[in-house]
Formats: sequence, C-alpha cells, structure tokens
Amino acid sequence: MSAPASSASSIDPADVARFSAIAAEWWDPKGKFGPLHHFNPARLTFIRDEAVARFGRDARARAPFGGLTLLDIGCGGGLLCEPMARLGFSVTGVDASDENIAVASAHAADVGLAIDYRASTAEALLAAGERFDVILNMEVIEHVADPGAFLRDCARMLAPGGLMIVATLNKTLKALGLAKIGAEYILRWVPAGTHDWKKFLSPDQIRGFLAGEPYAVEGPFGLALDVATGRWGRSADSDINYMMTVTPAVS
Repeated sequence: MSAPASSASSIDPADVARFSAIAAEWWDPKGKFGPLHHFNPARLTFIRDEAVARFGRDARARAPFGGLTLLDIGCGGGLLCEPMARLGFSVTGVDASDENIAVASAHAADVGLAIDYRASTAEALLAAGERFDVILNMEVIEHVADPGAFLRDCARMLAPGGLMIVATLNKTLKALGLAKIGAEYILRWVPAGTHDWKKFLSPDQIRGFLAGEPYAVEGPFGLALDVATGRWGRSADSDINYMMTVTPAVS
C-alpha cells in the first residue's frame, strides 16, 4: 500500500511522506491500517493459490515455497512479508519510506523472522541484476508517478518461470464512489487523501503498460467484500479491487 522508492521515474514524494507519517500504526489492527488487516486474508489466499499453481507446490505443506525468492515492492510495514516468510519464501521487502522499513524490521525481529528489508528502489534492484521468483506489487502502482515505467521495471526482475501479482483499484465510477469517497470521507475506513482517483488504473491500462513486452498478463481477478459475512474474497466483480498476474512469456 505504500509506494516503493525509486528514481524520479516512479517515486511520488507526497505519497511517501503521507505513509511515513503514519508508519507507527502499520501493525495496529484498530489503527489507520485496520482495513488492510481485514483485507489481508483474501490477498494471502490469492497469492498462495496462484503460487502453488505456478510452481507446482503442495498446498498442504507447512512451508510450501522453500527455495523460492520473493520481493514485496512497496512493502510498507511488512504485512505481507511476514506471512510469506512463514510459507517458506526467502523474502525481500523494499519501500521508499525509511520509517516504514524501520517499523517492518523491528516487527520481524520481535517475531523472529529473517526478512531482508531495504529502503531501496525498484530501479536500483533492477540495475543490480537482482531477480525474484515471485514479485508482489500490491496496492502500490496507484501511488507512483510513472506506473508504466514502474511496472515494466518490476516485471524485468522476474526470474524465468516467475510470477508477479499486481493488485490495484479499478478506474470506474463505482471505485470512485466506494473506494475513494465512501471509504475515505463517509465511512472513514482509511485516512482522507490516501488515494487519488486520477491514479486509479483499469485492467486494460495494466495490459497496455506491458504491451510489446515478453510477458503474459492474466485477469482481472476481482476481490470483493461479502456484506453477509464481513469477509473479503475472490469475486467475479472487479469493478473496485482487482488483481492481475504477470508471467514471462514462453518463447
């Protein structure tokens, strides 16, 4: 949910500052990131299911992804990094905010997890030739200045046979009404100003950013709140929250 560090091609300093100011609240399920804690189980289920299918792992295993590397770009306080480490991934978490990285590092140490947290940049990782089996690009692309360049840089860090999962908010009036106006100003689920509707992206835009590149893009796969149970889950409705998968094309 927090923007990754980068050169001027992707970083949005205003967004970095906004998330840095509330970094101490990342692990408070009743704080400003409470809705993300509520949303997290659905994200984790999607990631696990897609990775099991992609890498042919045993979903019943305690740590099915041993031997695989994972990058969480724009990792915030580490809400996805920690469960991914518990599933066996060797996890690298990168974020633009020094404050976010400090909170994430401290929490991982407290719970005894070895996670490579860095206040670094997507561009720097790419320039250094780093590659990852899985890249999580979750609720971050709508916070960067140049989403196309950012997405391409992330995709180029995929190892052969790898998997990137992109999650964002759809560019629809429904998303404007519910994810922006409703969530921020009426229900006050998230702080006002968290999202800029002008930066919401349609699935076609995600595909367009990678057009002509050697990647296969699938989705959108919707995530929606079941009002009856109060739980988030996979849905045919991708009008608000959705995910897409990016994999290296088979030549």
